[in-house]
Amino acid sequence: MKSNSISVFRILVGLLLTLYTATAQHLSKEEAVRLALEHNFGIRIAQNTVAIADNNTRITNTGYLPSIAGDAGATYQRSRTITSFPDAVTQDGTPRGDDRQIGQETQRYNAGLNLDYVLFDGLGRYYNYKRLKEQYNLSELQARETIENTIVQLFTVYYEIARLAENKKVLQEILNISKQRVTRATYQFEYGQTTKLGVLNAQVDVANDSVAMLNVQQQLANAKRDLNVILNQALDRRYTVDTTLAFIAPLRLQDYIATYKEYNATLLRSRSNLAISAYDVKVQKSGYLPVIGLNGQYGWNQSRNPPRAFFPANISNAASLSAGITLRWNFFDSGRTWTAVKNAKIAERTQEYAKQQLELEVDRDLKNAQEMYANRMAIYTIEQQNVLTNQHNFDRSAEQFKLGQITSIAFRQAQLNLQNAKTNKNTAKYNAKLAELQVLQLTGRLLSVEF
Repeated sequence: MKSNSISVFRILVGLLLTLYTATAQHLSKEEAVRLALEHNFGIRIAQNTVAIADNNTRITNTGYLPSIAGDAGATYQRSRTITSFPDAVTQDGTPRGDDRQIGQETQRYNAGLNLDYVLFDGLGRYYNYKRLKEQYNLSELQARETIENTIVQLFTVYYEIARLAENKKVLQEILNISKQRVTRATYQFEYGQTTKLGVLNAQVDVANDSVAMLNVQQQLANAKRDLNVILNQALDRRYTVDTTLAFIAPLRLQDYIATYKEYNATLLRSRSNLAISAYDVKVQKSGYLPVIGLNGQYGWNQSRNPPRAFFPANISNAASLSAGITLRWNFFDSGRTWTAVKNAKIAERTQEYAKQQLELEVDRDLKNAQEMYANRMAIYTIEQQNVLTNQHNFDRSAEQFKLGQITSIAFRQAQLNLQNAKTNKNTAKYNAKLAELQVLQLTGRLLSVEF
């Protein structure tokens, strides 16, 4: 039964390896970034927000263009008119009869064109245009933050796939060694050099290693689906990823840290919000000044009248052209402008406080990220050395095990120690890279480096 269980594990592991590697394509870091920028839903939404802000800065939304409106109308009237002459007589002395106008049609047509243009509105539209431009800059910064967060999310999953892929290789090596132990123990048992217990122990280790392989394979499949969601790709798409990493040179990283205030997206966004608040104050102050405007009008009218009792039918046409200038100055508007200016100034002070708070928080986050990066790099260095030590220990244990100088339990422990050392090194490597990405994001240089 134990041998049959081992065979089942081998078959399952083989099927999974075949399923996930047969048609897998390589996905480089650069290609992953390109796919995210083109297809990620969050980035697409942010780009649409920027497009709306860009439209709002067009001259058609600033109030600098005149407004032109046209109107036209037509009226049709059908009437019946009876005019009586009670005291009138004809030449022969008979009473004059009624004058009947049946089915009389009256038609009236009109058309007009009106033009209004604001010459001066207290500089309100000027500062509103400046505000819209700053709002566009803010939307770009918000889109940039969305892209940066998406890139960090992308590489968090991408590097998780790389870590699991490397762990799978480690587990495959461990599983191969355990299988060799089963073969060796079986031969030894057949030749009377060991007991059945040695074979069973080796089979148990193969079973445990096979379970570990199945688990990491499942984790790897889940991580790939997570990445496909970020990239907006088919969930069943299979690929391999880069497992080689290059860290930023320390001096270059220090230069980024020294200039973070000029590039950090959060700080730039707070400055943009403060500028918008300053423009809001100026827009509200425009209410204290007069509004001067031009207006013009062109009109045309035509009337087609039927004959009346004393008037013949007639057609009249009239056209008019007028122009004027208007001045409107609200000397007192019940204090509404005064209140709006006061509130805008308070909002501006609020943005200043928010800016100062963000500067303090970003400074703290950057210092924390620096220390975390340095700590994880140190751990990575230690884990690299630990792998070398455990590899040397395993090699010696393997030689001693072949000579029968140590037990299978001691050999298995050396095997597990090597496995843990390698997986810990993989974890430390990718944790250090993710810490570096966090430093790059806080310094505002995440999108200007090669991954």
